[in-house]
Amino acid sequence: MTLRRRQILATSLVLPVLAAPRIVRAQDTITIRMGVMKLVHSMAPYFYERFLPAGYRLEIIPYASPTDGKDAVVTKSVDYGTFGIAAAILGASAHQPVVVYGAECNKGMAVIARKGEHIDRIQDLKGKKVGILPGTTQQVFFLERLHMVGMSEKDIRAVRVAFADMPAALARGDIDAYVGAEPGPSLSLVQGTGKLVEYPYSTPMGSLNMILATHRETISKNPAQVRMMLDLQRKASTYAMANPDALVAMTVAKLGLNPAAVKAAVPNVQLDWQMTPQMMAEVKSYADHMLALKQIRALPDFATLLDPSPSQALAAHA
Repeated sequence: MTLRRRQILATSLVLPVLAAPRIVRAQDTITIRMGVMKLVHSMAPYFYERFLPAGYRLEIIPYASPTDGKDAVVTKSVDYGTFGIAAAILGASAHQPVVVYGAECNKGMAVIARKGEHIDRIQDLKGKKVGILPGTTQQVFFLERLHMVGMSEKDIRAVRVAFADMPAALARGDIDAYVGAEPGPSLSLVQGTGKLVEYPYSTPMGSLNMILATHRETISKNPAQVRMMLDLQRKASTYAMANPDALVAMTVAKLGLNPAAVKAAVPNVQLDWQMTPQMMAEVKSYADHMLALKQIRALPDFATLLDPSPSQALAAHA
């Protein structure tokens, strides 16, 4: 055998051995798809990468509406998702296989009126054009606030407006007020086009807003991964709340939003992870309100909608 043939043979034998580890690593990496909302209080998953264990890759998929996020979980377009509790209850009441395994955030909403309008309290919205996104947590809170002051949706002129379009609609005068999600309200305040009417947290639902959810099959077939994802939320939310500048920077980088508005919005955002007894009681109160408002035909089965076991397991070892 010539020297040239020996070199070729040696190379052909060595290359597969050197390439093999790269192939194995690619095959062993697990990709997890996480759905989020395009909102400042949906930023915690963007910090998961800091704490992600080896062997996993995270793909974050943003959605514009809570129902889109919920539908992605139900159809398994994503493995996990965060969206408003209203969307989760809507799905569960329709017998969709959505399961809440953790909390994402509290607060993050506000009622904003156009600057210069004589609107200083909820009662002043009578006869006014109010921007609302149907099927959202904000809608349920607002309707309950109307009820608490002896009003109903019939007393206002409800206008369907997406969260992202609310500040501009207010500035143009298309609407007199809106019930928005951060950082929309703070953007209106920073730009000087809006004024705060109230943060609608005085209802029995507290300040409950967004939750973490997955498909029922994921809970039953891969409980260890569910616990891992909730632990990532625990670490990420704790980090983001302790480092507000990092939360602002991440929101601006991912959503391209006004930095001053995001900075103003952060105090009205409380990132979370734990399913406490109070949180679950607020979910049930929330569902009661949705039923009374005829947004759902029947209450969901809370035993299948709410699974606090991952949260309880983490809390026991925290």
